[in-house]
Amino acid sequence: MLNIIDTIPEGLLSLPAPELYRVLPGPTLMHLKGRREPALFIATLLHGNEETGWEAARKLLSQYANKELPRSLSLFIGNIEAARHGQRYLDGQRDYNRVWNAGDSPEHRMMQLIKDEMQRRGIYLSLDIHNNTGKNPHYACVNKTYNEFLQIATLFSRTVVYFLRPAGVQSIAFSEICPSVTVECGLSKETSGIEHAYGFIDACLKLAEIPNHAVRTGDMDLFHTVAVVKIPEQYQFGFDEAGYDLQFDKEIEYFNFHELAGGTMIGRAREGIERPLDIRDEHDNDVSHQYFEVEDREIRSRCTVIPAMITTNSEIIRKDCLCYLMERYPLSRA
Repeated sequence: MLNIIDTIPEGLLSLPAPELYRVLPGPTLMHLKGRREPALFIATLLHGNEETGWEAARKLLSQYANKELPRSLSLFIGNIEAARHGQRYLDGQRDYNRVWNAGDSPEHRMMQLIKDEMQRRGIYLSLDIHNNTGKNPHYACVNKTYNEFLQIATLFSRTVVYFLRPAGVQSIAFSEICPSVTVECGLSKETSGIEHAYGFIDACLKLAEIPNHAVRTGDMDLFHTVAVVKIPEQYQFGFDEAGYDLQFDKEIEYFNFHELAGGTMIGRAREGIERPLDIRDEHDNDVSHQYFEVEDREIRSRCTVIPAMITTNSEIIRKDCLCYLMERYPLSRA
């Protein structure tokens, strides 16, 4: 299932993500020699519809086509078949960013093989590059609040999110063996996201070492993801459309990374629905009642909440979630 190579195939860097299948037979791990060791690891296209990581990587490799990389680079190009069809993942596949933990599926076994390979070879830093499907700022994510993790995260953005769920993501798996950071680069294919990711990768390649001192107060806005919000399967939903069990404002994406006071309305529920959202904390406990309630059919927040990654893409909502809920995380706790 996994293709491992140590050279760039001819013509690869001329191809956008939907065309990679023409050169690569499937998920590919590419090891490229550079001046420094150990290697920088980059994961791209874990979701086939999130193309910024590949676009940034191919721009970087094109820039170094005739010169030595500052550091060895191991690039994982993930769900090529889903990218061909512009999908997060295809029917019959597992989400490539939910299978880096223990499991028996072919996808689980492939990710374990990659982790074992990189641990054996040695690894300096892991970067996982993603896009959002809703309107969000560019931000970085960490799964540990060690200084090295936060230093790399703030190299990308002063906005940093600390999270422990969902389980099975690449960054959590690699955080066991090296500093590991995920970056969220806005909407797929946006030039600003590609340029931001390219500059970030290039900067990480050129670092002689990762700083291990604390990030200065004032240089980072740190948030902690406390819950994931899903819509129960039995409910149909829409955005500013009548006739659904749940109706949300079509502009709901603008709530992302904004503090919503208690009592803020985010939508309406059909008569008789009292639990329109399934909200789980980091330990998978049902905490729905803590965050939202239905009053006169209006879905309102019960306390101050900071949502992130709200999307109006129905397919993504069904495959993943409506959003995450966060709280501010003081540097003193990091």
